[in-house]
Amino acid sequence: MTSTTTIKVLLLALTIIFLIVVIPLSPVNDSSWPWLYPKDNVDMSIKFGKKCNIFRGRWVPYPGGPYYTNRTCREIFDQQNCMKFGRPDTEFLKWRWKPDECELPLFDAVQFLEHVKGKSMAFIGDSLGRNQMQSLLCLLARVSNPTDVSYTRDPRFKRWVYVDYNFTLASFWSPHLVNAIDTDPNGPTYNRLMNLYLDEPNHEWASQVETFNYVIISAGRWFFGPQMFFENGHVVGCHACLKTDVKNLTMIYGYRKAFRTALGTLVKLKNFKGVTILRTLSPAHFENGEWDKGGNCVRTRPVSNSSEMKLDGADLKLYMTQVEELRAAEREGRKRGLKFWMLDTTEAMIARPDGHPNHYGHWPHENVTIADCVHWCLPGPIDTWNEFLLKMLKVYG
Repeated sequence: MTSTTTIKVLLLALTIIFLIVVIPLSPVNDSSWPWLYPKDNVDMSIKFGKKCNIFRGRWVPYPGGPYYTNRTCREIFDQQNCMKFGRPDTEFLKWRWKPDECELPLFDAVQFLEHVKGKSMAFIGDSLGRNQMQSLLCLLARVSNPTDVSYTRDPRFKRWVYVDYNFTLASFWSPHLVNAIDTDPNGPTYNRLMNLYLDEPNHEWASQVETFNYVIISAGRWFFGPQMFFENGHVVGCHACLKTDVKNLTMIYGYRKAFRTALGTLVKLKNFKGVTILRTLSPAHFENGEWDKGGNCVRTRPVSNSSEMKLDGADLKLYMTQVEELRAAEREGRKRGLKFWMLDTTEAMIARPDGHPNHYGHWPHENVTIADCVHWCLPGPIDTWNEFLLKMLKVYG
C-alpha cells in the first residue's frame, strides 16, 4: 500500500469513527416529530396554505435520473464518489421527494443563482455540511463554475466566487461549532479526548461570517466522542471522559451549549444582518452490526414503510435540542430583525438507507474495513437538501 493510499484510508476511518451512530429500526410515532407541529411562529417550515410542509412527504419513483454525474462535476470528494468506485446499482438515483400536500420543484441552477446574485452564503459545520455544499457546487455546475478564491490551501476552509453573479460561497470546518482542542492529536481517534470551550464560538467562522447573507449551520456526529467541557475557562464537567474527579455530564449538555453559543453569536454580531439556516440532523444507517462490528448499508432503494425506521434515542434528543435552541435564538434575533429558518432534512433522509457510500468511497484494494453509512453519495438523495434550500429562498427571499 502506498503512503498516499494509507493516508486516505486513515482519514476515512478517522472521519467515520467520529461521525457514527446506529439508527434503531422500529415504528415511527408521529407525535414525537416536532416538524409536524411547528410552534412559536418560527420559520421552521415552508408552508403553502394551512397544510403543506415541504419537509413531510414520501419518496416516489423518478425515471429522470440525477442532475449530474461524477464526470460532469469536478468537486466530488472521493469518499462520496460512489460511481467512480464501482457502485453497481443506480436505482437509488431514481427517486424524488414528494411533499404530502404540494410539489417540490426540480432544482433550477439559473433560478438559484439569480436569487443569490450579489450575495454570499457560508456553510459552517462538519463533513456533512461540506457534503451538502459539494452537492450545491455540482448542481450549479450545469450553469456556471466558480473561481477558487480561498485564503488557505486547507480544504476544510474554501471560498469560491461565481463571477457572473457576484455570488460568494464559503465553507468553514467547525464540527463542534465552538472552540475545540484535541488533547492527543496522535492518539487513537475513537477514544481521544476533546476539550470543548462551550461559551467560545470557533474563531475560524465567527471572525469572518459577519458579512454573509446566508449562514447554513449544522453539527452532530462529532459530539459522541469523549469530551471535557469548559465554561469561563474552567472545567464544568465532561462526557465519556472516564475521570472520577470530573462531573459526568451528558453529550446533550455539550451539544445544547454549543448550539446556544453559535446561534447566540450570530444574534449578537453587531453587523450581521443575514439569514441563519439550521440544517437538522442527518441520520446514519448501520445495519447488520454496529459501525465497528461489520455494520453496513447495502440497501438499494428507499424504505417504503414508515414503520421500518425512525429517529430515536440519542438522535431524537439531538434533533429536539436543535429545534429548541433555534426557537430560542429566533426569539432573541427577532428583536434585531434577524431571520432564522430550519432546513429540516431529517424526516426525508431517515427513509434513505440506500443513499450512503457504504464501501464505494475507495478502491477495494485499499482495505478499508469500516463502511461509510454516514455521508451521502454524490449524486444522490442529498441533492434534495438543495431543492429544499432553493424553495426556501424563493418563498422567503
